[in-house]
Amino acid sequence: MAAMEEDELSRYRSPLVSRYASREMAFNFSERRKYRAWRVLWTQLARAQRRNGECGFPWEGWAPAVYNRLGADSSVNCLIADDRQQRNLGLPITEEQIQEMELNLDNIDFKMAAEEEKKLRHDVMAHVHTFAHCCPNAAPIIHLGATSCYVGDNTDLIVMRDGFDLLLPKLARVISRLAEFADKYADLPTLGFTHYQPAQLTTVGKRCCLWIQDLCMDLHNLERMRGDLRFRGVKGTTGTQASFLQLFDGDHDKVEELDRLVTEMAGFKRTYLVTGQTYSRKVDIEVLSVLASLGASVHKICTDIRLLANLKEIEEPFEKDQIGSSAMAYKRNPMRSERCCSLSRHLMTLLMDPLQTAAVQWLERTLDDSANRRICLAEAFLTADIVLSTLQNISEGLVVYPKVIERRIRQELPFMATENVIMAMVKSGGNRQDCHERIRVLSQEAASLVKQGGGDNDLIARIRADPYFTPILGQLDSLLDPKTFTGRAPQQVAHFLKEEVYPMLASYQGMIDVKVELEL
Repeated sequence: MAAMEEDELSRYRSPLVSRYASREMAFNFSERRKYRAWRVLWTQLARAQRRNGECGFPWEGWAPAVYNRLGADSSVNCLIADDRQQRNLGLPITEEQIQEMELNLDNIDFKMAAEEEKKLRHDVMAHVHTFAHCCPNAAPIIHLGATSCYVGDNTDLIVMRDGFDLLLPKLARVISRLAEFADKYADLPTLGFTHYQPAQLTTVGKRCCLWIQDLCMDLHNLERMRGDLRFRGVKGTTGTQASFLQLFDGDHDKVEELDRLVTEMAGFKRTYLVTGQTYSRKVDIEVLSVLASLGASVHKICTDIRLLANLKEIEEPFEKDQIGSSAMAYKRNPMRSERCCSLSRHLMTLLMDPLQTAAVQWLERTLDDSANRRICLAEAFLTADIVLSTLQNISEGLVVYPKVIERRIRQELPFMATENVIMAMVKSGGNRQDCHERIRVLSQEAASLVKQGGGDNDLIARIRADPYFTPILGQLDSLLDPKTFTGRAPQQVAHFLKEEVYPMLASYQGMIDVKVELEL
């Protein structure tokens, strides 16, 4: 055991798996899941091809971590069950052969498969031979009429679909946590920034709603992409289904029925009607595009949190024994937000891979997509997974410092309140131009004290000391109430949460109350 551990530590391991991603997402893209999926697909193909056309639904139990939502789709199960006895595709495949395959779905000799691949230089045929070795009766009909992309591409589509099923509840949880935060601080005034320069006031909750709105767009995009995914199905070597047409003696209806049966058994409602040897690689662009867009949202949110942490207005969770710096013991670095930004950048850049791959897919296909896709598809989902888990952890422990926020408002609000002071003076009988000039002079003096003298903004004290403003001295406190400068921000928060956010989260209610613990 020690020798095995040492061997693992002597080889590069992707930190996406060894350090970051959840066990469920790591399993979703694991070799064991992939090759078991191939065996399931070969078994489903054989079951659909067999003489009486009877087809089961062996997907259940294949991936427990992601099956719950799929297994609950009764429409798929009922559709297959209702039509089971009506199908008769007619190939001489026995129930015993299919049962032999089903009994060996998990009996994968990975050592033998590796030896076969080294000899054959073909991963799919290596696993055909390995599967056939433990299924001697079924060996003649395994992979019958299919091409490598039958298992390769269809498995990729299954894994991406189930990857979305893992990401969607996580994204919903983040939105839910931030919605609670926005509601709690809906009316807490805070200094707004444009160009990272002080601007008019907003509220802490309203700012959070800007984050939530982006994530709601991502939730919609991920749901749409998950629903748009189709199955490649059984299309043959160049997408013409010629091999299957030959198997069924030129019966086009049986070929179409076979394609439909296998698609249903895999849990998909639609198939891509035309393909080359592969499904269009533009599908990968669309998948990674929505994940990259999610990465941009998370990067923006966590950058905001990092900026606010510098201002000491908001902090991410900081553990009791956490060390911010090996040298500077006082440091409270926003390391979780920094991690999200770091990984989000990687997620965004991954989009370039499928863009370039799709652009150079010559004619019916070329194999220069394969090695690239092994990396970028898995990494995109693994990265999105840890980014969302980390952001959920951050959103569950955000700390707000109202006194710091109040102090910063006091530093800037006097300048913003000058228009209100002028209006109050005019209402009290003053001349607008005279008042403007006095305010201008006092503001410049106060600004000079702040910028050149390093002092606090004393504009209000200067106004109180100037006899000219005696008529409105009793109004100054109300004129400087921060809540009168936030406009409709609190009402916007309530309206946005009620009309857009909570309805989007309704379908995830059973999956919202899940806490996340980060190991690192």
